[in-house]
Parts: sequence; C-alpha cells; structure tokens
Amino acid sequence: MGPRAPLLLLLLLWWSGPLGGQQQHLVEYMERRLVALEERLAQCQDQSSRHAAELRDFKNKMLPLLEVAEKEREALRTEADTMAGRVDRLEREVDYLEAQSPALPCEEVNEKAPGGPGAKGKGRRNEKYDMVTDCGYTISQVRSMKILKRFGGAAGLWTKDPLGPPERIYVLDGAQNDTALVFPRLRDFTLAMAARKASRVRVPFPWVGTGQLVYGGFLYYARRPPGGPGGGGEPEDTLQLIKFHLANRTVVDSSVFPAEGLIPPYGLTADTVIDLAADEEGLWAVYATREDDRHLCLAKLDPQTLDTEQQWDTPCPRENAEAAFVICGTLYVVYNTRPASRARVQCSFDASGTLSPERAALPYFPRRYGAHASLRYNPRERQLYAWDDGYQLVYKLELRRKEEEV
Repeated sequence: MGPRAPLLLLLLLWWSGPLGGQQQHLVEYMERRLVALEERLAQCQDQSSRHAAELRDFKNKMLPLLEVAEKEREALRTEADTMAGRVDRLEREVDYLEAQSPALPCEEVNEKAPGGPGAKGKGRRNEKYDMVTDCGYTISQVRSMKILKRFGGAAGLWTKDPLGPPERIYVLDGAQNDTALVFPRLRDFTLAMAARKASRVRVPFPWVGTGQLVYGGFLYYARRPPGGPGGGGEPEDTLQLIKFHLANRTVVDSSVFPAEGLIPPYGLTADTVIDLAADEEGLWAVYATREDDRHLCLAKLDPQTLDTEQQWDTPCPRENAEAAFVICGTLYVVYNTRPASRARVQCSFDASGTLSPERAALPYFPRRYGAHASLRYNPRERQLYAWDDGYQLVYKLELRRKEEEV
C-alpha cells in the first residue's frame, strides 16, 4: 500500500460514524412509535371489552324490566276489558231501569242515599242460596288451640289468603289504621322482633273495625265515606267497601254497602262495624241494621264487583255475640259473656237450607277465658285465625258432612 492508504482509512471512518448514528436514532424512533401504537391498541381493546360488559349488564337489567312491563301491559289490558264490560253492563242496567221505572218530572233524587250512585245492587232477599261448589261440610268441634304470640293491641286481625301463597301472614293491628304488615312466613311472625321482618302495605283510606278480609290477592275492608256526619256527605251509619290490590297497591273498586242504618253486628265487639268472611263459596258479609237491631244479617258478595247478590235475615241474636265465620255457606256465630269466659258457637244459619238448626253442632272453644276481636276461617287449612285481646291464636276444626247426624 502506498503512503496514502492510512489517510483513506481515516476518511472512511470519519464518514461512516454520522451515518451509523442517524440509523440508530431512526430505529429508536420507530420503536417508540410502535410501543405507543401498541399501548393505544391495548387501551382500545380494554375500552371495547368494558363497553361490551356494560352493554351485557344493561341488557340483563332491561330484560326483566321488559318482561314486567309486558305483564303490566297485559294486566292493564285485561283490566280495561273488564272495566269496559262492566260499563256496558251498567249502561244496559240503567237503560232497563229507565224503561221500567222512569223518573217522575220534578222528582228530587237524593244521590247521597245508600241506594244512589256508587251503591251496588241489594240482590235477592231471604231466598234459598244455590251452592256453586260441592262443599257440604259443617263444623263438628273445635279440636285444638295454639297460642302463637302476643302482638299489637286488644283489637286487630291476622289471617292468610286462602287463595294466595300458603305461608304468607297478614296482620292488621287496631280498629282504625292504614298500614298492614305482611310476613313471608309464619316463622317470621313468631320471632321476638317480628315487625322488622315485615313489609308494610299502606292503604289510601284507613279501615274501620276488625272486619277486614284478604282474599285472592286483594284486601277487602270498610271505611267511612267521605264527608261524614254533618259534612254534607254520607250518613254516619253508611259504610263504603274498598277492594285494594295488595301487589299493585291500588284501589280496584269501591261500593257503598246497600244497607241503611248499619249498627255493629256483635253485641260484645263494638269495634266491628261489618264483618267480611270467606269460605269455599266465596265472599260474605255479616252485618246488622236498626230495622232489626236484635238479629244478624248475612249477605253474599261478588268478589269481583262488590255487588250484593243475596241477603238474609238470620235468627242469630246480636246480644252477647262476639264474632262469626262462614263454612260451606253456613254462618256460625260465637257467643261469650262479659266479663269474658269460655266462648261457644250457639247459633248457625245455613243459607242453602241444607243444615237445619236442630242438626247443627254447637261446640265450645278450648278452655280459654278471653274475647275474640276477630275470627278468620281458612278453607284451605280448615283452621280459624283468632285475635284474642292481643294474642294470636289458631284453632283446628273438625268437620263432618251436613247429612250426618250429630
């Protein structure tokens, strides 16, 4: 090599140094860009996964709501159809009544009377009742008694819905209140702090008395009509029946009970103004009026419309009566003394005429000296749910065929 070779090598090394550094910076720049792109792609994937999860949760939440909305829509449609049918029926009845008995000119009509607007038909009176089921049983004896607990005041009601969930308990404390307690199971009601386990259902109008009834998912109870005595409203002795939907918590129907001069039916239980009862045949009402203030009356009600289908004047006296219940179309009246002693069924009335008073058993209740504020018969269990001076009792009944001899 010549003397110029080292000089050439130095020149080549000098030029190759800057080119190598630029390539290295370019590679590092590309690597940083790729890392940034990967991070953004990862963020997009996380956001997409999160949005997909939120959409799934939203869908899972909306599906039950849509199902509930669909059920409510169907229920509203059914209720609207029912109301339309009732309106058509009422229009036909009004047309018929106008054709049969047109109003005289200049005749004043008292719309506040129990027979005016808002009152249901009185129905047939003292006619034989035609059974709608094959139920032919009568009470033979009150077999046993169980004291569940003591809850609430001296007057009240506890019961089950004979057509509803078999374990659910309804407690209505007091002769005038607007809040019912609902327990999912009997065991929850028997706990020491039972009220904490209960759900509360508030009705829009306070009930009066201890004659309420839970039947078919509805609470039937009586209230004083608006206005009251001296206020230009209904008379003091008039009652309005309310049909309250327990699930929807709405008033489904109401009716002024078609009886004038109502008085408490039981001589020993002044808190009861009208006593609603249910049996295998449906819905009944025990009441009394000033027209015959010595005896009880019985009415058969339509649970759908609150119409009074039939009424009877019974031979059962009001004096010393404390409660009553109905089994297979037969009214059983429980009597006691003041001060309270051992209660006994001393009068029965079969609306169908199958069971004569001579062949009816008149059993004593198990030995306990108390006073029944209310009695509720459960046809599914054949038991009586009693409220006795704040104690909640259960009586097991023994039944027999009406045709059998005592």
